[in-house]
Amino acid sequence: MELQVSDKHRMSSAGTETLLEDATVTRPSPPKDRFSFAYLFAVAVKAPLICLSTIVMGSISFCCSFFDKTGNTQHRVARAWARQLLAIGGVRVRVEGLENIEPGGSYVFVSNHVSFMDTPVLMANIPVQFRFLAKQGLFQIPFLGNHLHRAGHIPIPRDDIRGMLKALTHAAEIVQRRRICLVIFPEGGRTHDGLGLQEFKDGAAYLAVKSGVPVVPVGLLGMEQILPMGSVHVRSGRATLRIGKPVPTAGLSLKEHKALTDELRRKVAALSEQPLAESSLSAPGSAS
Repeated sequence: MELQVSDKHRMSSAGTETLLEDATVTRPSPPKDRFSFAYLFAVAVKAPLICLSTIVMGSISFCCSFFDKTGNTQHRVARAWARQLLAIGGVRVRVEGLENIEPGGSYVFVSNHVSFMDTPVLMANIPVQFRFLAKQGLFQIPFLGNHLHRAGHIPIPRDDIRGMLKALTHAAEIVQRRRICLVIFPEGGRTHDGLGLQEFKDGAAYLAVKSGVPVVPVGLLGMEQILPMGSVHVRSGRATLRIGKPVPTAGLSLKEHKALTDELRRKVAALSEQPLAESSLSAPGSAS
């Protein structure tokens, strides 16, 4: 079965191009850190409260891991932590497209990634049990790495193709067996918003086809105005989380995952109103 371009699976090229053209005109430049009362308040008040919340909620989650091996309780604690961070930062999120997913469904979510605040927005506003597929380096950080392991998140080695495929196969088995969801940033890390949506690595599509679950494109807007890359100033503001329609993978072969990757990138670009960056070579894995 070949991956077909259809209304069910793919937006029309004209519609996508229109959105991307509009994005290049209307998107504001990320704000720069300037010495001001708002900057001082963010550094002196918001940043310490965010650190305190992370330490307290991380400790609670760690303790819960001794009693709940599934990671479900840790996920609920993480959702509470995410809501705290958004409240501390003064971030209000408008969610669009919740009707596209079922609370008890199993999905692979793929999202653009421009800010460290992306993770709290996703954690607080996607109402399903999910785990992150993340680069292995995060699991080597003291305390954080141990917490990620015990919460059920899955490490991906970025420089070991064989290890990467093994990890993706393991993740697919977990999705099938436990019927949970995974969230993946297929660009491989944060990207400056002005550079456009980067090439997607193939891991998300490979995993979705391998597990046979639908893959859901997600677009985050406004995050570069709240916490741009390289900034320590968490700004109050509004963000938008757009959840697209699930793309079925049942019946697809692993040979078709590259075509699926391209389709998902176009959908995420349209949802996030980002232009597509120029093509570049990318590895087959994906990590946050």
